[in-house]
Amino acid sequence: MSRFDLREVTVRRDGHLIIDRITATIAPGRCTALVGPSGAGKSTLLRLFNRLDDPTSGTVLLDGAELGSLDVLALRRRVGLVGQRPVMVAATVWEELRAGAPDLAREQAIGLLGRVGLAPEMVDRPSAGLSGGEAQRVCLARTLAVGPEVLLLDEPTSALDPEAARAVEQTLGTLLGDGMTAILVSHSADQVRRMADDVLVLQGGQLVESGAVAAVEYVNRGGQA
Repeated sequence: MSRFDLREVTVRRDGHLIIDRITATIAPGRCTALVGPSGAGKSTLLRLFNRLDDPTSGTVLLDGAELGSLDVLALRRRVGLVGQRPVMVAATVWEELRAGAPDLAREQAIGLLGRVGLAPEMVDRPSAGLSGGEAQRVCLARTLAVGPEVLLLDEPTSALDPEAARAVEQTLGTLLGDGMTAILVSHSADQVRRMADDVLVLQGGQLVESGAVAAVEYVNRGGQA
């Protein structure tokens, strides 16, 4: 099902209010974009969904269960994160894919590479020799290797050149088209219109607008406040 519910969620850090009493639902099988100006609280909100941050008050639920009641490692297998910059943790691509799934067979690894648009022979490539777009797609495949129900996407193309960004976005579009639940942080209104179904607009830590992407004024104004 993979439905998240936020109930009066507040985050304070070092005396500063980052998230202010947000109540919202992240629908299963859809891509929900978190948008708003820099410093609005988007990345902090995203990090709540796999407990890289915890709320100061309020509740985050996954399929009706409070996240605080779930084993954090099990939660992070269900809710995978793809960050802005690809980070390699092993010497070869196959070893990368086995980082979170040590029993992953070679044929399964090749299948994952195909799922993210990479050729079978990539499996034996050294991680250090990958281009930015290749590395980001390997990171995506590594996340998929543990079988997540939800993808958290924190500006996944912002550190890539335009050609690599298009390739990664196309890969993500295929996954989202298959019905995977995703939560996307993006500064690009065009990207949000291409990828998202629903939008939450944050400003000063507050939820100021939400709805289907075509109905959200912030996105249709090109991300202008």
